[in-house]
Amino acid sequence: MSEYVIPKPEQPAVPVRGGGLFPVRRIYCVGRNYAEHVREMGGDAERELPFFFAKPADAVVIRSADMPYPPMTKELHHEMELVVAIGKGGANIPEREALNHVYGYAAGIDMTRRDLQAEAKKAGRPWEMSKGFDHSAPIGEIAPASQIGHPAQGKIVLSVNGKVRQNSDIANMIWPVSGIIAELSRFVRLEPGDLIFTGTPEGVGPVSRGDVLEGSISGVGTVRVRVV
Repeated sequence: MSEYVIPKPEQPAVPVRGGGLFPVRRIYCVGRNYAEHVREMGGDAERELPFFFAKPADAVVIRSADMPYPPMTKELHHEMELVVAIGKGGANIPEREALNHVYGYAAGIDMTRRDLQAEAKKAGRPWEMSKGFDHSAPIGEIAPASQIGHPAQGKIVLSVNGKVRQNSDIANMIWPVSGIIAELSRFVRLEPGDLIFTGTPEGVGPVSRGDVLEGSISGVGTVRVRVV
């Protein structure tokens, strides 16, 4: 007889290049990590410490599955991002040791209910419902760092229905992966299974039902999702 009083929820997991699954524990996201995106959102691109928000683990959309258009929004936006998969836990991780905690990397999209985010900002309320909704984290397969190393540069591109919307380079991140891990681990203990979405470049914009989103990061991988 099971010790659980309700059915145990399914473990969210992301496919790994070469085989196997990466179990997802938590999803952290970095805000405003590309200067041009900060400017397009009306912010000051001066370098500041990174700030973080979260999505639920089961927000991942894998294997190019369809993404239902979410309720309570008329302005769903795409944000193409490099995703870091943590393979070794730790707190207060020194930046010089941070990459030793990385299992691998993936291409992902931080889907955002932009109208809800704008309302929350104006009212000084949390962003939770604009970022952490169902199916809000499409992600491609994870490429182990043992295979691809730790990419510090490479084209990051997202197209909607074949038309390029976002086109930058991960070298343009204000805070590199090592700095993100070091800073985030000051606030929470990172554990194997954590994912970190590292921020998006300029060119974010709205999508509609029927749109096909295709993203890629040179040397890392791809992500594809259709909004239905």
